[in-house]
Amino acid sequence: MKVAVQISGAPSAGPDLQELLELVARGDQDAFAKVYDAVCGPVLGVVRSVLRDPAQSEEVAQEVLVDVWRTAPRFQASRGSAMNWVLTLAHHRAVDRVRSVEATAAREHRVALLDRTPEFDEVTEQVESRLEREQVRRCLRTLTELQHQSVTLAYYRGLTYREVAELLAVPLGTIKTRLRDGLIRLRDCLGVSS
Repeated sequence: MKVAVQISGAPSAGPDLQELLELVARGDQDAFAKVYDAVCGPVLGVVRSVLRDPAQSEEVAQEVLVDVWRTAPRFQASRGSAMNWVLTLAHHRAVDRVRSVEATAAREHRVALLDRTPEFDEVTEQVESRLEREQVRRCLRTLTELQHQSVTLAYYRGLTYREVAELLAVPLGTIKTRLRDGLIRLRDCLGVSS
């Protein structure tokens, strides 16, 4: 048996949508079935006009109808028609879904960017390294020739003190003294505290 439900226009023999919502607010499942039949098409239409995706539209329409069941006691006839109330719920839920999808996409985009972003600022690191190298070069120029050669061979070429002494034909003690004096001068020039 099909009961006529008045959505708008001329009154019908059965209860109108507003009366049905009042029954739904009291937990009447039969009244909800009638409300469902009356509003499911318009709800799906509103949701689909916002979402465009048929599968998501159907999902959101179902959520709206569940909301109608849960929030029917909030309906106030003094604020508008029952159909407008239901369609407003549908529109809000559809807009919320669009915002949620956009927020998720934006979040995933930020995460993807973070995955590609180096853990340190490469440009800053390169600039600092370049500045440090230039400062070391400048400080090396302040050393005597023997200090400069000794430090360069020992610390840049990796030779032992003995190998440096043999290569430069200078006694080992002299190399050790020149290296110590050169390193102290470099430390002072670079501003390194001991």
